[in-house]
Amino acid sequence: MRNFIQPGNTLTLPAPADVLSGAGVLIGSIFGVANGDAVSGEPVDLDVVGVFELPKISALAIAIGDKVYWQAAEAAVSKTASGNTYIGVAVSAAANPSAKVQIRLNGSF
Repeated sequence: MRNFIQPGNTLTLPAPADVLSGAGVLIGSIFGVANGDAVSGEPVDLDVVGVFELPKISALAIAIGDKVYWQAAEAAVSKTASGNTYIGVAVSAAANPSAKVQIRLNGSF
């Protein structure tokens, strides 16, 4: 097949702002987790599939299997769909209050 480019599990895109390794990054409707640090405009490798531990809204309980969304203003996982970007499902429970939750990225946009 001559038109195949890559599996697409990791995408190299321009960083929308300064990015730290392990941070959630939203570019349009593409969400991924940064593989390394990058300054704004420079290439950053983003994992768009896999399981990652990400910050969440502290005052929020999340159950295994809950759909989760990226709340860009807080740079954190939320369960609120309105105004946020769907990023995957929780694969661990997270109590209220707690700082992080493990999620499986959906890999689609």
